[in-house]
Amino acid sequence: MEIKNLYRPYELELLETNQYTAKPHRNTFFEMVFTLEGKGIQIINGHELPYASDKFFLIFPEDQHGFEVHELTRFYFIRFTDSYLKTQSEKWVKKMEYIFHNHNHLPGCILKTVTDKPLVRAMIEALQRETSNEFPQHNEVVEQLMNTIITIAARNITLQQHANIIKQPSTTTLPLLNYIHEYIYQPERLKAECMASSFNFSPNYISEYFKKTTGESLQQYITNYKLKLIETRLQYTDKRMSEIAYEFGFTDESHLNRIFKKYKGENPTAFRKRYAEVNN
Repeated sequence: MEIKNLYRPYELELLETNQYTAKPHRNTFFEMVFTLEGKGIQIINGHELPYASDKFFLIFPEDQHGFEVHELTRFYFIRFTDSYLKTQSEKWVKKMEYIFHNHNHLPGCILKTVTDKPLVRAMIEALQRETSNEFPQHNEVVEQLMNTIITIAARNITLQQHANIIKQPSTTTLPLLNYIHEYIYQPERLKAECMASSFNFSPNYISEYFKKTTGESLQQYITNYKLKLIETRLQYTDKRMSEIAYEFGFTDESHLNRIFKKYKGENPTAFRKRYAEVNN
């Protein structure tokens, strides 16, 4: 399978075609695709779904994806690498983390609200205009537009999560998971007593209920989710180990090293080095 690389922090491309059949391939970068017009099929990770104008797709490294164009299509591609992520604020990186760990990596438009489609289209068109000139602060405007589009993507994934909860009113599992995701940086809020109080469970029963409905213990899930976020930090930021340890509530860097190696088979420094070697 073809692997595509990106050799700059970000790249913007307008592609207009009526004979585009992209073989499934894998990127080493992140990609957002907005369909300005046209019809065809989006293929991602073996799944297929028709696309039309005003559709917005998210494609992550390791996703296998492609498009089949059935009529004249104008795609607008926004591509960016982990080096671009490292230049952004911590708050913005956390928005990206939410997308990483909650997007289902299936085909289909991620925009779930009618009002967001024209909003994203307007910003895509603004990106097109901005890239055709060299006005002062050109790069800053482009990055602000890109980051706003990514924020809207995160909002729509959040809305989809809430919709899933509404469709399943009989279960408390999804609200519990969302609670963990929201308070993952506040260890005190993740103690069984605090969570039980928030959901009107007894402290003993909430752990039993969580294990019964998810197949893993409450503490195991919290640890696994926290380690996933730490992997994201190691891959896409230059934060020191001591900073990561403090952020996620470890007593010190040694505690972080011990837990990470126990679950991942290597210490965080080795993990970061291995990722850098594979992606450089």
